[in-house]
Amino acid sequence: MPEQPRASLIRRSFRVGALGCNCSVVVCPDTKEALVVDPGDEAPRVLEALAAEGARAVKIVHTHAHFDHVMGTGEVAARTGAEILIHTGDRWLYDNVPMQAQMFGLWRADDVPPPPPTRELAGDEALAFGRREARALHTPGHTPGSLCFFLEHAGETPIVFAGDTLFRRSIGRTDLWGGSFEAITRSIRERLLTLPDATVVVAGHGPDTTIGEERAANPFVR
Repeated sequence: MPEQPRASLIRRSFRVGALGCNCSVVVCPDTKEALVVDPGDEAPRVLEALAAEGARAVKIVHTHAHFDHVMGTGEVAARTGAEILIHTGDRWLYDNVPMQAQMFGLWRADDVPPPPPTRELAGDEALAFGRREARALHTPGHTPGSLCFFLEHAGETPIVFAGDTLFRRSIGRTDLWGGSFEAITRSIRERLLTLPDATVVVAGHGPDTTIGEERAANPFVR
């Protein structure tokens, strides 16, 4: 009998919150276990995206701990039982989310700080969801504990969830808590631009791009 075609990775990315954070629901097509990347707000929309795919979140991962990337974490974790993962270098930011949001005038009276993380990462971990996995790349610069999550699977276009480290034709700001221009440009050159050119880059804000495009045209790191 002819070999049956394999199902491809499922991804739903959408903007959430006042600052338009790109949240992604990434689903293993074989098991329907899911990774939730940066549930920055609007937890009901994240839960709806999971339900639409018949998926079960097993891990919530954060590219960094600025408030606009974590405000929906508590509700999504409570409703799904998923692990909460963050880099140890951003734990101090994660623990001070109310202060961050207050400084931007975006802390609401009924907001609840995210619960403590289930596990703190150091970088280079392989994070399994079903029969797929994401590799955590430590990319300090936007924050000390910034992470990117790289997914590569035979027969599919690789993808990296870059958070606020790399944007289309730009890079993340470095004037907030713990930021460093030298660190972020080094992280991009050494950890991201070494990925395959075809890799789709899902940025923390704004449109997708590719590693090849940014290597050729990004004025900060080309």
